[in-house]
Amino acid sequence: MEAFSKKVVKFRIPILIAAILLMIPAAFGYLHTRTNYDILTYLPDSIDTIKGQDILKDEFGKGAFSLVIFDGMSDKEIAKTEAEFKQIDHVNSVIWYDDIADLNIPKEMIPSDVYKAFNSGDSTLMAVFFDTSTSADGTMNAINQMRKVAGKHCYISGMSTMVTDLKNLTEQEEPIYVSIAVILSCIAMMVFMDSYVVPLVFLANIGIAIVWNLGTNQFLGEVSFITKALAAVLQLAVTMDYSIFLWHSFEEQLQLNRGDSKTAMAKAIAATITSVTGSSITTVAGFIAMCFMTFKLGMNLGIVMAKGVILGVISCVTVLPALILLFAPLIEKTRHRNILPDMHKLAHAIIDHRKIFLVIFIVMWIPASYGYNHIQTYYDMGSRLPKNLGYSIARHKMEKDFKTGATHMILAKKDLSTRDAHNMIDGIKEIKGVKNVLAMDSFLGPMVPKQMIPSSIRNELASGKYQLMIINSEYSTGTNQVNRQITKINKVMKRYDKTAMLIGEAPCTKDLITISNHDFNVVNAVSIAMIFLIIALVLQSFSLPFILVAVIEFAIFINLGIPFYTHTTLVFIASICISTIQLGATVDYAILMTTRYKTERYNGKEKRDAIETALAFAIPSIIVSAAGFFAATFGVAVYSDIDIISSLCTLLARGALISMLSVIFILPSLLMLFDHIIIKTSKGFIDRSRTGLGARTKAADNTAEASNQETRVFSKIENLNGSEPTKLFRRNISDSKKGN
Repeated sequence: MEAFSKKVVKFRIPILIAAILLMIPAAFGYLHTRTNYDILTYLPDSIDTIKGQDILKDEFGKGAFSLVIFDGMSDKEIAKTEAEFKQIDHVNSVIWYDDIADLNIPKEMIPSDVYKAFNSGDSTLMAVFFDTSTSADGTMNAINQMRKVAGKHCYISGMSTMVTDLKNLTEQEEPIYVSIAVILSCIAMMVFMDSYVVPLVFLANIGIAIVWNLGTNQFLGEVSFITKALAAVLQLAVTMDYSIFLWHSFEEQLQLNRGDSKTAMAKAIAATITSVTGSSITTVAGFIAMCFMTFKLGMNLGIVMAKGVILGVISCVTVLPALILLFAPLIEKTRHRNILPDMHKLAHAIIDHRKIFLVIFIVMWIPASYGYNHIQTYYDMGSRLPKNLGYSIARHKMEKDFKTGATHMILAKKDLSTRDAHNMIDGIKEIKGVKNVLAMDSFLGPMVPKQMIPSSIRNELASGKYQLMIINSEYSTGTNQVNRQITKINKVMKRYDKTAMLIGEAPCTKDLITISNHDFNVVNAVSIAMIFLIIALVLQSFSLPFILVAVIEFAIFINLGIPFYTHTTLVFIASICISTIQLGATVDYAILMTTRYKTERYNGKEKRDAIETALAFAIPSIIVSAAGFFAATFGVAVYSDIDIISSLCTLLARGALISMLSVIFILPSLLMLFDHIIIKTSKGFIDRSRTGLGARTKAADNTAEASNQETRVFSKIENLNGSEPTKLFRRNISDSKKGN
């Protein structure tokens, strides 16, 4: 590490130039990485709902579809608009009542079910099919063109419209909330650190790493809009600590090397590589755990964020040293007094009142756990979009005027007998909440041959092997009512055609509910197991992983339990993401304190003194880290109108603070309680070479070598565990020398 560190310092200018030049291809990669706004595409390909969508595309040439409401327009105006729709790229077909009968024939002569499906008062409904998928760029462009053609008396609903509006809103918000995250993080760092310029240097370094990360996403082909929206903010939040590690290590080395900045930086880099690598492992593990989700959105977010943490580490030990040395004179000129006071009094008070905190821990665990296990989730993304969006207005009008929520489709055998087809349709109509069923056999009686069906309808609803049935439901996607309805439709459908498939947004969402419930349990177990193993290896202890994971899980339970008691419904992916991210990103707080506690015990201190010293040492680091995490996410939570982004950032911001409080107040109490067990089940807590003399003889060892050794120990622990203010480090060394 020493040779590498010296080369980084020696070639700092070329490294900085290379880092900036690498941003050019990264920016190119970012601009050419497609964003996917349809989360249902991340469902596994093996389920029937996804297979059915592929068949619909291959057999019928139909991918997405939208329902268009014309309000107060004459039939001739609508017919003209229909003709213009058909000229738009990627519009495959349009079904309206003129495809069933001539416009001169009164609508009342059309079969009742068909008439009701297309008409309500002075509003008329039209179905538009596209030859591209729900979230394809071609589909979204077609939606925008349809809006221009139809004007303000036309309302376009459907999943593709939601995706289009979501894309526009995200692209509008993203630059703003990234700027908010940067500004608030910068303010937090300026307040809690001892220089006004250092935070700007940190943000420049992290910004370079973020651009690298977003640019290298091109190899994935595309990223989810959730990944794109959260990646920069999350990377900023979870990698800020690494910059703080290097900075405080550099300050310490400056004192030890009499102001020689290059030598100090080389040693700081060597120490930081070890500390940052150890610290980042738990964070990476949390993101890697998300890759075990069956729902492939987890893998998309997990890979991008794990990559971002790794690139953040690389940038921290290469680019940041160059920036610090380059701006060193300006940093010195802008130093200010650190506002964080000495924490020994607070640490002493916490240890004195440890029984109270243990009682709080035990008493709060039960309601927190109950709330955590009973949170309410929603799966319908469109239900939480701003009400002024075109999609939201059209959705409301569909529900109000046509009493229609979700629309399902059945792919059945084309050669299904007329009698079986009618029996299937009649059976489905009897299911509660089914408004109507449109199929080839809906237009004629059971004794009339299919050849009598108008060719325009037959061509749209039949292919070489399959026929298409469209079911309008009164229930909205993702609700318990529609899920029960889907189960019943499947039973009726399979009774007459065992190969038939039910597809659409609501059936896909029902599959998503089943899969996400499974994924939550799997990802939670994998993340806990991975981090448990990492802690066990790092701290060489069997008991400590139980204690540390329990402390952070307690914080997670509180964080995710609060929405239950506030009657807040969370987006379904929140519980999966937060449980892994909060565990991986904030368990470092607990490792920081525990490592120092281990060192103090090894050096012969009694448990109370060791834990109190470790707590006083860790509190400033934990506060700075949590403040940065909170600042990076809270502003986004307040600003964003996209509920999935806002709610995730709210949980992340709150989770950072709860984890901070849990580690500061609960962990020391547990260490005091289980100290004897920890000593018995861990390595490195007792200096075996001193056991014959007893722990209290340590003060008598006043040789210069002992003093130097203690200096090295404190320096090592500081680098391994975080960002203690330099004055605390100096005082520890000074106190050690006085004691000797």
